[in-house]
Amino acid sequence: MQSAADERTMAKVFGPWWLFLLTGVAWLFFAFFLLSFDPGTVEVISLFAGVAFIAVGLLEFLVASAVDSWKWAHVVLGVLCIIAGMIAFLEPVQTFVNLAILIGWFILIRGTFDVVLSLMARKVVELWWLRLVIGIVQILIAFWAIGYPGRSIVLLVVWVAAWALSKGVLDIALAFHLKEAQE
Repeated sequence: MQSAADERTMAKVFGPWWLFLLTGVAWLFFAFFLLSFDPGTVEVISLFAGVAFIAVGLLEFLVASAVDSWKWAHVVLGVLCIIAGMIAFLEPVQTFVNLAILIGWFILIRGTFDVVLSLMARKVVELWWLRLVIGIVQILIAFWAIGYPGRSIVLLVVWVAAWALSKGVLDIALAFHLKEAQE
């Protein structure tokens, strides 16, 4: 059983448990939709990526409003995601050419952020290692993507879906752990 101080610390670091449950379910739906999507053109993939970037940016702003610490990091990540989404809408054909690199850099930044958060929470959250593992996997996927940007549409969709799936699983697991800690 955790103390009230531990619960407050967890709420400050992570935010409310239900927020992670909602975002986790949304990431899972996004991943499964992406895997069932049959893109016909390069522009469709670029526009879809633009929507995803903007959604991630808005979620980061939501998280920033719910936590007491590291607000600035969530805001910076949210701004970067929204800028990437707007670029995808303005230049869809050119975006696809650079999409692997853009997404690779995003996953690298997000994976690094998850590793740092997991290490910060290792004394107050039992499942801190899960976020660490997911963060390391994200970093490895990012290096692979940045190293080989000329992948086909199908491969690009699959590794973006894999990242979204891992993010969904992480958020749902964290939500249930936070809820259990608050009871």
